[in-house]
Amino acid sequence: MSAFDALDLLDCYARGVFPMAHAREDARVFLIDPERRGVIPLDRFHVPSRLARTVRGDPFELRFSTAFHRVVLECAASGPGRTETWINRPIESLYLELHAMGYAHSVECWQDGELVGGLYGVSLRGAFFGESMFSRRRDASKVALVHLVARLIAGGFRLLDAQFMTEHLSQFGAEEITRAAYHRRLKAALAVDADFYVGGGDAGGATGADGTEGVAAFGSGVTAGEAGADAGAAAGSSSTFGSAAAGALATGARSGAVAARAGPGAAALQLIAQAS
Repeated sequence: MSAFDALDLLDCYARGVFPMAHAREDARVFLIDPERRGVIPLDRFHVPSRLARTVRGDPFELRFSTAFHRVVLECAASGPGRTETWINRPIESLYLELHAMGYAHSVECWQDGELVGGLYGVSLRGAFFGESMFSRRRDASKVALVHLVARLIAGGFRLLDAQFMTEHLSQFGAEEITRAAYHRRLKAALAVDADFYVGGGDAGGATGADGTEGVAAFGSGVTAGEAGADAGAAAGSSSTFGSAAAGALATGARSGAVAARAGPGAAALQLIAQAS
């Protein structure tokens, strides 16, 4: 029997199944298809008012897939209140393979040259499967999520899978649906072509905290930095919109018309508002 590889994992995602492990040093990988599934509707994504002010202020430099492995390692790291992680070494290796193949991406928040938060996930046609997120500065993973949603809207995605419903995600409008409903949404999303990089640049692109563009998980929880809305440091932790609207948003992102009027944070919020 051949070893389970990245192509097998992609096939699992296409069937609505995702991998998990009991612990970092436990080499066993389990495939999960839960009865209830957490999703974040892209056309009903909610940005709390305080977070919106933070996003508009552009406190971080946003980069996309420039430090994918580091993001995975940060998400896999233990911390206060979380001694174990579901990201074991076989799962880590599979995501590195998917990243090399162009299917796995990271959204990264940088500050003063330091990676301080972010998330990663897998894209397959019109579906994005959020895997995990981390934060070392207040709101860093939340800001990354807002920019992810804006990028998915611009790229024509239909489904943002968060795996499990959590209190943390409920503030963004996440909802829990049945397995059957999830599979219907997944089927519709897989029938659509989408582009993760339509919102600006190729893999490795960056958006500066000053509003200029550079060259170049999720339901799983948040690590140190975001236990509550006002916490400075603590332990961690679809959507369907018309094709015409999606096309208009993508066109705006390609032309740079939105970014020309505002910084990257304000542009992201504008895309989200237009999709609602």
